[in-house]
Amino acid sequence: MVAPVAGGSVLADFDTILVAAVPELSGRVRGVAFDADTSRMDVVPDAPAVGTQLRWSAPKLIAATNEKVPGANVRVLRVLAPASVRASPITAAATPVPQPTTAAAPVQRPDLPEDYREALEELRAKTAAQQRVRLSDASRARALQRLAAERTGLTTIGPPAMAMRRNRAA
Repeated sequence: MVAPVAGGSVLADFDTILVAAVPELSGRVRGVAFDADTSRMDVVPDAPAVGTQLRWSAPKLIAATNEKVPGANVRVLRVLAPASVRASPITAAATPVPQPTTAAAPVQRPDLPEDYREALEELRAKTAAQQRVRLSDASRARALQRLAAERTGLTTIGPPAMAMRRNRAA
């Protein structure tokens, strides 16, 4: 719903208005509709963060639009959900081209001090020794059962039925 106004269409000049008003958003926002009856212009950013920045810059963009296109009388800027934005020739020319950079040399870390290395090796050895000494949960449970049996005076750990069978056999 493009409404022609004096001096051209708001949507036709949107890219140049955007570059003049908010150059950091050029190529990232697209004007999609202008309703002359409600004085509302709809725009679509390419990312949610760009939409937020566009909402903050809305008064500046509305003023630039009304100045650039006489008779447009834009009063409301509605930011729609993000979508991909195709660059027009104007925004493509205004967008700076990233310059190729040379590959950064890998960072050389200084050698670790000898005492630090020794402390690290001691810690690793101590940890490994502690892990070897630890008993498994099953062996701990058997040891606790034997200890409980010794305290109560039983000679076996097994169920009472097993003890009775052994006594009969003897």
